[in-house]
Amino acid sequence: MDQTIQITICPSCNSDKIRKVRKDWIGNFQNQTYTVPSLEFHECPSCGEKVYDRFAMRKIEANSPAFNEQMTERGLGYPMMTGLEQDSV
Repeated sequence: MDQTIQITICPSCNSDKIRKVRKDWIGNFQNQTYTVPSLEFHECPSCGEKVYDRFAMRKIEANSPAFNEQMTERGLGYPMMTGLEQDSV
């Protein structure tokens, strides 16, 4: 069963131009910039809204220094996701 979300209308501006894209995503945490390569998410060209499914969020968290810092403080390990884990979730 396909568990990915399908969005045809932007939840912010109601545009029907929202599309699924795959591109490098750039985040920032405490003045530290980080990149999530080849992230797949929905993006609306009309208003700039971005919608992330659970796989995209996990990939962002796995690459985020904020999330990795929390896991290190708690003494927990969190492996970097490669995108191959999507099928096993």
